Amino acid sequence: MPASNRAASRSHPRTALRVAVLADSDTRWKWGALTARRLATQPHLTGFLLRGRATPTARQLGEVGVRADRLSEVTCAQFLAEIEREKYDVVVLALVGGAVQAVLHGVRALWPEPAERPVLVTGYVGVVYEKLADGLLLRHGADLVLANSRYDAGRFRAVYEGVGADASAVTQTALPFLDGAAYEKAGSRAHTVVFAVQPSVPESRADRAHLLERAARHARLHPEREVLIKLRSRPGEHTTHLEEQPYQRLAERIPGGLPANCRLVYGNMGEVLDGTDLLVTVSSTAALESLHRGIPTAVLTDLGIREVLGNHHFLGSGCLASWDQLDAGLLPQGDPQWLADQGVTGAPGASGASGASGAQDPFAAARARLGELLDLPVLPAVAPYYTQVTAPGYLPGILARHHLAPDGTPLPGAVRESRGESRLRRRLRAHLRDAARGAYRHGVQRVAPMIRRMGEL
Repeated sequence: MPASNRAASRSHPRTALRVAVLADSDTRWKWGALTARRLATQPHLTGFLLRGRATPTARQLGEVGVRADRLSEVTCAQFLAEIEREKYDVVVLALVGGAVQAVLHGVRALWPEPAERPVLVTGYVGVVYEKLADGLLLRHGADLVLANSRYDAGRFRAVYEGVGADASAVTQTALPFLDGAAYEKAGSRAHTVVFAVQPSVPESRADRAHLLERAARHARLHPEREVLIKLRSRPGEHTTHLEEQPYQRLAERIPGGLPANCRLVYGNMGEVLDGTDLLVTVSSTAALESLHRGIPTAVLTDLGIREVLGNHHFLGSGCLASWDQLDAGLLPQGDPQWLADQGVTGAPGASGASGASGAQDPFAAARARLGELLDLPVLPAVAPYYTQVTAPGYLPGILARHHLAPDGTPLPGAVRESRGESRLRRRLRAHLRDAARGAYRHGVQRVAPMIRRMGEL
């Protein structure tokens, strides 16, 4: 399409944009797809899963509950070939920082000069409590870097400006899944308590067992309450982070087992929150979802308030509490000023943060910025902060992990197309990948912990 026609075709409301979402885990797929739908009304959404250790299973994708017009698994090189061929309007990169950087350099290699290319959007799935500078600089070069709150937007700009990089891409929005009905239950007693676990926080078996046992103890102390252990994945599945000590296996080791009013559950987090009276977690983004609805929310201090746990992010929130305090009846409420800084309303109506217009719509600025970019006849070449000049000892390794050369072009042997393969060969290749992935996950969750225990003898 000529550049003049391209600009003209986008002068109408953003209702028919072709959007590609590339994600590397179930939670990032949820964030990417929902973000795409906040940026454009009823987009033509095509989903891609970046092949790797955390590639979600069909069950995980079903639990997320966000569908695409088409969804396929790809390598970085295959995705670059796809966006070169298909001419998407917008590409949402819902990936870890290194993968974002690889795609950015791949796009720069495809369009080294100002050109008709897709608008590149990226951001974070939830609370940003670690590797702030590292993660942000790996995302620099995208046309829009979404910040989930006023607090994050300020931090993001400070990092970019601190290294002399352009910070204009930073755009304040909100987590796209902050929605759902406001909490309406009255009374001082919590009837349904949900402990939202995390795959890697805390990390040690002893710490995870402690939290699980305290949840079980809370259920025994309050037989009138139902205590749900909300799990992220089944053994053998991976999410954004590795889970070496699944709570399902730890529950099997509790003497006498879990009490009758305490059970393990799966499911969509939003649906679980519909029936929640008290949300308990270490530092999960589920806390923000809960607070947004006005549900009493506890961020646990049992293991300390430590950067490695991520609960330091909730300093000033009014939600820090221990299981002992919850056992005694505490129902923490979020501090209004802290909630406002974090882009959380505290008690929304049914539409919450996802309203379509007005001052309450946190995606209005992002849509406006996206519209400006789409109306340009051509977009400037992608200009990441990391280059062979600024990071010659860091960047090549990041790109090599995604089978790209230092200039962003695919390395020899990187598979860009599979159309020439027979259906049988593609199926065989898929089975081999699944087997290798299963072996890797078994090693992480079974073999590695056993070797560590033997090393401590």
